[in-house]
Amino acid sequence: MTAPANASSAVATTIVDALIGGGARHAVLAPGSRSAPLAFALHAAARDGRLTLHTRIDERTAGFLALGLAVSSRTPVPVVTTSGTAVANLHPAVLEASHRGIPLVLLTADRPARLRGTQANQTTDQVRIFGTATRLDADVSPGDPAGDQRDQVAGWRRLVGRALAAGGPVQLNLQLSEPLVPGEPDGWSTPTDAPSEPAVEQTRPAPQTLSQGPRTVVVAGDDSGPPARVLAEQGGWPLLAEPTSGSRTGANAIRTYRLLLGDDGPGSLRSRIERVVVCGHPTLSRPVMRLISDPDIEIVALRNATGYTDPGRRVSRVFDGPVQVEAAQDDGWLDEWRAADEQRGRALDALLREQGGLTPQQVAGAVARALPPRGLLFVGASNPVRDLDLMVPRYRVGDRRLVIGNRGLAGIDGSVSTAVGAALGRPSTMRAFALLGDVTFLHDSNGLVIGPDEPRPDLTVVVANDDGGSIFASLEQGGPAYADSFERLFGTPHHVDLAALCAATRTPHWRVDNLPELEHALANPAGGIEVVEAVVPRGDRRELDAAIRALGARSG
Repeated sequence: MTAPANASSAVATTIVDALIGGGARHAVLAPGSRSAPLAFALHAAARDGRLTLHTRIDERTAGFLALGLAVSSRTPVPVVTTSGTAVANLHPAVLEASHRGIPLVLLTADRPARLRGTQANQTTDQVRIFGTATRLDADVSPGDPAGDQRDQVAGWRRLVGRALAAGGPVQLNLQLSEPLVPGEPDGWSTPTDAPSEPAVEQTRPAPQTLSQGPRTVVVAGDDSGPPARVLAEQGGWPLLAEPTSGSRTGANAIRTYRLLLGDDGPGSLRSRIERVVVCGHPTLSRPVMRLISDPDIEIVALRNATGYTDPGRRVSRVFDGPVQVEAAQDDGWLDEWRAADEQRGRALDALLREQGGLTPQQVAGAVARALPPRGLLFVGASNPVRDLDLMVPRYRVGDRRLVIGNRGLAGIDGSVSTAVGAALGRPSTMRAFALLGDVTFLHDSNGLVIGPDEPRPDLTVVVANDDGGSIFASLEQGGPAYADSFERLFGTPHHVDLAALCAATRTPHWRVDNLPELEHALANPAGGIEVVEAVVPRGDRRELDAAIRALGARSG
């Protein structure tokens, strides 16, 4: 291997090579001068077919694109920025990655430390700028041509190894000295390649046993995966699985669990729950939060990538590995849930048909039905994920549908970019969708700004457009007592012409306002990235949500 011409190129080449050796298959770059050595190193690796490079002009977009790539590819993804405010723009994506344990590798270019505090251009304190959100932070000194070059290369490689083993987002703050382009020498003469290292043998913990015990339900939050479904099936228990759990399949999944939990009257299913097994990171509904915080119910949890969910501090036992159940429950408990679920589901569908126009729930249901085996769906925060929660059909086990969302902190930012990244990171996807609200879409409309030479996925972005933040209509802020301030403070109508916005980025756009047109649009993708705007009313959102919740109290 030819030696780089200068120390900054040596740093960049070594780190990029070590990341690829550690499993990186994609990298995201935002342009800048100080980060030029990293840009050239990534370009060379992409030219040689060693990884796929994605370039974006907006660092926030770049961070969320990397997040989506990491989630769907299940590989570490480096994202490169120059110094200054560019680094700070990664913070929202870093927070989301931190709360989900996603391996983002933040390669933040910096001036040499001697320039800190001198008011040198684009120089600020970038060290540990993300606070506790990163698992590892390293302030890496510039390469030194006069020092032990082999020792420096070995140190950079060890640092990357530590970063990849950290289990979440990490920051390597790289001080890069001039020259910053690969053709200018400064005395560096050592190649940056290294001998391959033996693979580390991985051991799996032995399964732990959970007693059959009392009447139990399994709550599967974000990223629970198939183990939650398997556990529910082993125990003969109802599975209360959120759409992004990765567990919403099989015969134990209860579609209308949220409605059933809303009825806690004497003799109700909710009142007879004695134990809850919490998997993943549940976030969607107050009935679930109240359930897993109930002091009269035994709460056990399966540890997830970042810990376990325990908002009421009621968890009495935590399982750190695979769990199996002693024996299946066979007392009609699951059958009762299934019968009640079937009745509530029919009532919900009938209620939505009675509305006369296109409802947000029908939009979510149409997208859920259109998702084929091996399909991918990214769902945005606020109302869309909750609407989807009510409408997802009972998918068949083994069809490999991937439903994901930014549920670590449930923010609306970066959703278009995350969806694009997720679609690009999963090449085996049969069809890719994103389901977003209009405010969420507008918050990351920069995600549609993609250069002509950049990889583009086939992705249908469905925007349920009710001209504002309708989620607040069903919360306390949407009550009659606050009607005079609601629109200005929470409803926030915007009147944006989405067709014109899409035209600015040459993104194909459909506008529909009824279910048949929506289903037709979903069945006939244009290819590439396209936007389907589904116009839905907002004025009756509070009343419709109340009518849906009331279904939970109806007897079968």
